[in-house]
Amino acid sequence: MNEQRDEQLWKIAKKRASFQRGLAGFFIVNAFLWGVWWFTQGRHGADGVPWPVWVMLGWGIGLGFKYLDAYGGSKEDLQRKEYDKLKNKENK
Repeated sequence: MNEQRDEQLWKIAKKRASFQRGLAGFFIVNAFLWGVWWFTQGRHGADGVPWPVWVMLGWGIGLGFKYLDAYGGSKEDLQRKEYDKLKNKENK
């Protein structure tokens, strides 16, 4: 069974798999960092914003962009949708 794979779909699948790995890493590493914070400062009633929040914020922004790239559609897809809208509007 030697199928030809659709390169466009393969590219999308790779982006989505990369995002999913990144998301898993985000949760694992941040759980570890929150544990470090808890055992070093948190249970002693640390004041202010816990430092792992800043890691989560920075990494989360990057992960958000990665999500949009993987699931939000590529620039070409958005251009194609806009073109189709304009074409349909013109035909009415």
